[in-house]
Amino acid sequence: MSEMEESPSHVSIKTEEKKPSKSSGKEKSAEVQKKKLGPGAKTKMKAEFSVSSLPGRLSSQKIKTPAGAVPVDTFSESSSESEEEEEQPERRPESNTDLPSEYWQIQKLVKYLKGGDQTATVLTLCAMMDFNLMQETCQLAIRDVGGLEVLINLLDTDEVKCKIGSLKILRKISHNVQIRRTIVDMGGLQSIVKILDSPVKDLKALAAETIANVARFRRARRTVRQYGGIKKLVKLLDCVPNLANLTANQEKDVEVARCGALALWSCSKSTKNKEAIRKAGGIPLLGCLLKSPHENMLIPVVGTLQECASEESYRIAIQSEGMIKDLVKNLSSDNDELQMHCASAIFKCAEDKQTRDLVRKYKGLQPLVSLLSKADNKQLLAAATGAIWKCSISMENVAKFQEYKALETLVGLLMDQPEEVLVNVVGALGEFAQIPTNKATIRKCGGIKSLVNLLTGTNQALLVNVTKAVGACATDMDNMAIIDQLDGVRLVWSLLKNSSADVQSSAAWALCPCIKNAKDAGEMVRSLVGGLELIVNLLKSTSNEVLASICAVIAKIAKDKENLAVLTDHGVVPLLAKLTNTTDDRLRRHLAEAIGHCCMWGSNRASFGDAGAVAPLVRYLKSKDKAVHQSTAMALYHLSKDPNNCITMHGKGVVKPLIHIMGSDEEMLQEAAAGCVRNIRLLALANRNAQLFY
Repeated sequence: MSEMEESPSHVSIKTEEKKPSKSSGKEKSAEVQKKKLGPGAKTKMKAEFSVSSLPGRLSSQKIKTPAGAVPVDTFSESSSESEEEEEQPERRPESNTDLPSEYWQIQKLVKYLKGGDQTATVLTLCAMMDFNLMQETCQLAIRDVGGLEVLINLLDTDEVKCKIGSLKILRKISHNVQIRRTIVDMGGLQSIVKILDSPVKDLKALAAETIANVARFRRARRTVRQYGGIKKLVKLLDCVPNLANLTANQEKDVEVARCGALALWSCSKSTKNKEAIRKAGGIPLLGCLLKSPHENMLIPVVGTLQECASEESYRIAIQSEGMIKDLVKNLSSDNDELQMHCASAIFKCAEDKQTRDLVRKYKGLQPLVSLLSKADNKQLLAAATGAIWKCSISMENVAKFQEYKALETLVGLLMDQPEEVLVNVVGALGEFAQIPTNKATIRKCGGIKSLVNLLTGTNQALLVNVTKAVGACATDMDNMAIIDQLDGVRLVWSLLKNSSADVQSSAAWALCPCIKNAKDAGEMVRSLVGGLELIVNLLKSTSNEVLASICAVIAKIAKDKENLAVLTDHGVVPLLAKLTNTTDDRLRRHLAEAIGHCCMWGSNRASFGDAGAVAPLVRYLKSKDKAVHQSTAMALYHLSKDPNNCITMHGKGVVKPLIHIMGSDEEMLQEAAAGCVRNIRLLALANRNAQLFY
């Protein structure tokens, strides 16, 4: 018989399951069985064996349940993984006459399986395997007549042939959602995990492949870990997959390793299992298997690696173990699924600069661009665009991407794509737009309009990337004119109302170049009804990133006197002053800049002093960030035009650090520091003269 080989990513047969209540569920189940199997079926449901039938066989009364002695796991599963597989109502034929003949034939075989001797059992298992066990009707026929209990009990016998036959059937029917849940409920997973220690390689391979199917929901993955399954599966990976001529025994080792990788792939969707795989020494073994020339081995191996690459420890190991070269190599495979997993692994790992450099070193950028031509395969496209996005964080890679005309292709992908693709495409464009010539290319390809259109979406990850890309493009005057014409500034401003702090901050950062490069920025800002009040209210945010970005926007808005007057009326001064005790240098820099610009209206200088903003600003000069020094010196200079502020500054020892800053190479910094010291000395001189006069 041919045996199916499927990876965990393959779609399983869609079956559905009801969760019955503890009492009513049993009654309903019994009723269904009575209807299907006729009178007396209830007693026949028990999988009973004669004592003489098979050595070591358990009776149905001894079948394990999860309520037994389960090892205690002190922590819950990862909160990031889905709770359980989606449950849907079970599809059932309306009457017994709707059931195909295979249903009844399999049920007869299960009855033989219950009462036969060893030879009869093996023959019955072989007969069952002649049916299409991937068909839902056949799967449910086994379950409905109590066949799962029998198959699970067979796993605890001493007969290898019976175990192999049982596992071959369980491996196939466990593609069914309801059946894999029932296997776990009956405690069958523990028996399957135990078989991983068997000296019989065929048994180990079948057990691992069955685990790969069953461990597709959270409780099953936890059970595998609790019963030591992760360590056992990792041990299966130890083989020699790269020899040109393998012996029959070595070929079996490779098949066992492949099945082990499949099982680990399913299990790796749990954060705790990822850690367990790492602790069991799985990373170097996966790295060794990554050199295999066989796609059926590479797919589960790369699938496991890309799943685990969400953890920093794995990303570091993938880089240090030299796996990037192999991942890049397999980008050129003819197998779309393998390409997708390789691109996805690079996507996750390329957050690190060294990984980005390695992808370029091993010539992986051009294959990634080539994958963009497979636009019909959305999963592959999402992985490829994600890898391009992260790789483009390095400007050296962007230069290479330009050679391969990646930018024009990416702009073409801004329409009619799923959101998971758009997030990555727009993220890449935001990085490409850091280079001035690329901003013009995006405009010429019609990308500005497409980006502005995406500002009306609701996907928060997409909105973060779109606002960043729009902001990067807005630093070009021609692009800004188009953004303004398309009402893009209003759309970006409206995103300040979004519930996500990430969207708020990204939108605020995007507004800075928009305001700076708008033809009539002051009038544009005033035309946004309620816009300034919204800006001021965001100074109450608890996110430092939002606060820093809003302060940066205020610094731009305050250059227009009318708008500064409105900001003042909305209470911008006390809110800015309240933030001055922060230790966040990024916030300090933009806060000091905002305070400096807000000093230009009315009595705001004195108001800042009254609100206690001056003394904390003096402490900013102790920061190691030169950008903080520059904005703080400017703010102190403007504040020093108020006598009371000068007194406060002098009392806090501002003169000494300012004199040190006056030696800076930055002319603006020198002038601001010198101006502040001058104002303090003038006030001191005026006081001395006044005392002499009196």
